Amino acid sequence: MAFDRLRGIIDDDSRPLPGDLPMSFVVTPPAPAAVPVAGGAPGAQFPVHRIYCVGRNYVEHAKEMGFTGREPPFFFMKPADAVLPVAEGMVGRMHYPSLTKDLHHEVELVVAIGQGGRNITAADAMKHVWGYAVGLDMTRRDLQGEAKKQGRPWCIGKGFDESAPIGPIRPAAQCQVGPDTAIVLDVNGAKCQASTIGKLIWSIPEIIEHVSAAWTLAPGDLIFTGTPEGVAAVVAGDTLSARIDGVGTLQVQVVQG
Repeated sequence: MAFDRLRGIIDDDSRPLPGDLPMSFVVTPPAPAAVPVAGGAPGAQFPVHRIYCVGRNYVEHAKEMGFTGREPPFFFMKPADAVLPVAEGMVGRMHYPSLTKDLHHEVELVVAIGQGGRNITAADAMKHVWGYAVGLDMTRRDLQGEAKKQGRPWCIGKGFDESAPIGPIRPAAQCQVGPDTAIVLDVNGAKCQASTIGKLIWSIPEIIEHVSAAWTLAPGDLIFTGTPEGVAAVVAGDTLSARIDGVGTLQVQVVQG
């Protein structure tokens, strides 16, 4: 009798399969991370999937961190909701994070991926780029340094709340990014970081090739491409003004946490 009832369930094509059942969350899901789009429809947003960051990708910055040469590229990640989106012409407010007394700024060109893929060649990489933005890779340097000394992961130094301030993402067709493109960061009106995109150790196509060899890139991924020399500490009350010519600007004030 029990077998007959089971056979009836199996033969009943009207019963919904697990994948056909309506989704029901047991807790309220957080709002998706997103960044405003510049030069597009009003209210347009770029959804954030993952945030990849390239370490030590300018020679002079590598030297100030105690390294030299063109080492193989390496990457770390930040949570998608670490983004602190700042609308065009606005001043964002970043709260000074907990546990640190040494918060550093790192201005970076951000590449927004519009077409995913795996094992993308450098020759095909630019087809996958949707746009660019100005970003800051904020770092709890003391916590990162302590983790390095102990041979531990240093997510705590890089992946905290609001650790990725970012300006609007501008479509690639509206940007002018080349070897002579200036990347600059001022703190309270004083220039702290200044370089050009041509001084990247690993170029944008090479970065995409390396990242996509390790992870499957997806639409919505952001890649922070590295920072030039001049990284330094900031404190509550400081205002960071960043710009990348042909891409945009970003202004952030550090406020008491």
